[in-house]
Amino acid sequence: MNRVVHPIEQESFRRLRARLDTSHFPPLTRAVVERVIHSSADLSYAGDLVMDEAELVEAHAQLHAGAPVVVDVEMVAAGITRRESVCRLRDARSGPGLTRSAHAIRLAYEDVGPGALWVIGCAPTALEELLRLDAAPALVVGLPVGFVGAAESKAALRESGLPAVSNVSEKGGSAVAAAALNALLYHPTSHDDPSEETL
Repeated sequence: MNRVVHPIEQESFRRLRARLDTSHFPPLTRAVVERVIHSSADLSYAGDLVMDEAELVEAHAQLHAGAPVVVDVEMVAAGITRRESVCRLRDARSGPGLTRSAHAIRLAYEDVGPGALWVIGCAPTALEELLRLDAAPALVVGLPVGFVGAAESKAALRESGLPAVSNVSEKGGSAVAAAALNALLYHPTSHDDPSEETL
């Protein structure tokens, strides 16, 4: 199903591309980079994001085949369009050595099992907990934000060898994490109309 792109969004991407040449990125990497920048108005993400095109291709296929999407907070869920997601934060409880966000990840894994796409945009402890689980994810969008633990948790994600989208710096957040997942949702599949416009 084609997505109707609002003229303001079209103009926003036109201006983004006028200020930043993204043509050297492979297709899905370019889609993620551009949509993250579009959501944040921060051109420096082009040099801060870390991802692998082959991993994105596989994750894109899994996503469009119906793999579940799990998020760490409702703000990420609210930003993801065209797909329902699992968020167990409301049911989670903190305890000794366990933050509420980390407990929510445990609960979500009990719901979805292996093969999900995990989108973490708020809590570094959620990402750290996911890395402790044997979750076998299709993809981890690990873009938590903050001065405590964010950069470190993202470095640990990259070191884990899991298929991932991350960034090197402390910045991130719900909007950019949702944008990265939306880039994969909006990118056409081989089943889509070849005339579908992508941004």
